[in-house]
Amino acid sequence: MSTHDTFGTYSGPAHTVADGPSISPLKAGKTVSTATVGPWRLIAGKLLRQKVAMFAGAVIVILYLIGLFAEFLAPSLPATSRPQYTYAPPQGLSFFVKKADGSSEFNFHVKGYKVEIEKVALRRTFVVDDTKVVPVGLFVKGPRYELWGHISMDRHLIGPINPSDPMYLLGADRLGRDVFSRLVYGTRISMSIGLVGVVMSLVLGVVLGSISGFYGGWIDTVIQRMIEVVSAMPTIPLWLGLAAAIPLTWSPVNVYFVITIIVSLLGWTSLAREVRGRFLALRSEDFVTAAILDGSSEKRLIFRHILPSLTSHILAVVTLAVPTMIVAETSLSFLGIGLKPPVVSWGVLLQDAQNIRTVATAPWLLIWPSLAVIVAVLSFNFFGDGLRDAADPYDN
Repeated sequence: MSTHDTFGTYSGPAHTVADGPSISPLKAGKTVSTATVGPWRLIAGKLLRQKVAMFAGAVIVILYLIGLFAEFLAPSLPATSRPQYTYAPPQGLSFFVKKADGSSEFNFHVKGYKVEIEKVALRRTFVVDDTKVVPVGLFVKGPRYELWGHISMDRHLIGPINPSDPMYLLGADRLGRDVFSRLVYGTRISMSIGLVGVVMSLVLGVVLGSISGFYGGWIDTVIQRMIEVVSAMPTIPLWLGLAAAIPLTWSPVNVYFVITIIVSLLGWTSLAREVRGRFLALRSEDFVTAAILDGSSEKRLIFRHILPSLTSHILAVVTLAVPTMIVAETSLSFLGIGLKPPVVSWGVLLQDAQNIRTVATAPWLLIWPSLAVIVAVLSFNFFGDGLRDAADPYDN
């Protein structure tokens, strides 16, 4: 029987169907791949297409690299004080200097300072002197430090060739300390507190949320009432009370860990509720029933079957929680009840700038730490939004 006889109105090739898509035969030597793309590759592919999120992720990586190699990147030690340069203004890096005959030659440098007396306040101020040149080099020798607490080094990425020359790229504070060096060292503390605090919140949120959603009943009721009590507490007064209870005799390391615990105490409740909701939705799915019939224990059901399906969602929530931790530490230190000198963090730098003279004559002491906090928070928010969209299975 011909194709024309079968369909009555169609006399085309036998491998096509009337009013439907054509089906091309496989070419010789061609095979059909049965491999499927995993969920992580799908998420990575969608994330790579989001330019803003990828740029924000690059900024986050750079911030953590700055914190990791703070000693090497900082031109000087954070506690090095030179009172003769109190509130010295920022110096700009220059690459060429004019010679006497009017030509220019390459000379990596910053401009020096000269002292002027304010006519009204009759106080000494520093201004940048264009006639003075301070040579600057890369990988120069400077103050000795312990990289990661174990490797003794004296090389710095950038600094004055003559260590006695002044170089304050972002200005100096009230004790003549380099703001740029202190900002670099502060990046390590502020960024690590956000990361460690989120890890602690992640453990509490995932464990309690999983138990609450999986078992239900009175266990779910107790955990949810506890979450409601913690969520109902006012954040700032609770932080103030907990931070005020820290003994003044404690070492900076002990204070660091206690502040980390404080900022993570309120960060786990929202994650626990989200994990609970997903467990309530997934515990009746077919793959869970199949695992139960296969003899899986409750522990294996939670951590090997249900929880891995929430990994992408949890990562997105955690990424968005990091800036909250950073802002919390900054707020506590700014109020004077968090980290304190000699520890250097962005909040400590802002707390040091709380005086009228800083606002009037040295605004850079407020601008640079505030800008660092803004950049870190926005980067985490943009990256978290992109990761959340990429992990959404219903978003094409």
